[in-house]
Amino acid sequence: MTFTVLGFCEETGRLGVAIATYSLGVGAKCPQARSNLGAASSQAFSNPRLARLSLSFLALGHDARSALAATLATDEFADYRQCGIVDRNGGSAAHTGPNTRPWHGHRTGPGYAVFGNVLAGEQVVDAMAETFLATRGETLAERLMRVLEAGRDAGGQSGGNGHLPERSSSLLIQHRDEQPELDLRVDSHPHAVEEMRRIYEEYSEYLPLYRMRAEHPPSAPPQEKFVAELAARKAARA
Repeated sequence: MTFTVLGFCEETGRLGVAIATYSLGVGAKCPQARSNLGAASSQAFSNPRLARLSLSFLALGHDARSALAATLATDEFADYRQCGIVDRNGGSAAHTGPNTRPWHGHRTGPGYAVFGNVLAGEQVVDAMAETFLATRGETLAERLMRVLEAGRDAGGQSGGNGHLPERSSSLLIQHRDEQPELDLRVDSHPHAVEEMRRIYEEYSEYLPLYRMRAEHPPSAPPQEKFVAELAARKAARA
């Protein structure tokens, strides 16, 4: 009962994962990404080890397809898993085990993989794939957010008793450093995708300050001063 997008930006080299689900605390279990290597996720009857292992196979020289195959070969319950991977060259691969709950499926293409289970129908992953392709030119984080929103708007998750709300979400972006550029999570919320959008937009305004603190501390203002200046700019635009 999850839908996910993995993405690669060929212009910047960024790699990322955005995910939404009925389950709680998804950001701690499913998404993985490593700079200059790849992004991966394991879901359905999830085993968090699998996404980490698939990135380890990339580090050994595998491409996305062979890394995923090697990962699944280690798992006796592969038929219960749904996994995807995107590598640093834009290669992608996905697996939807026959014992994952329907509707289940995936779409892959250069630089992306979208996949989900317990969905309202295939229109969910179709809308996600179309949105990723249609948002070329936006930042990777913005593209992944729009893909999640497209999946939600196309019906999202649906169980035996009808629609299932997205109760947790995660947005993970890796760029040049080992430290993620973005690692945002909504662990429990009745409208997790909307809450992720709110957090993402607010946090993005603080990124210049946090970069300055790391790269040139003498130039970084106190955070309360930054917050006051930010509020003043917002008021001037209103």
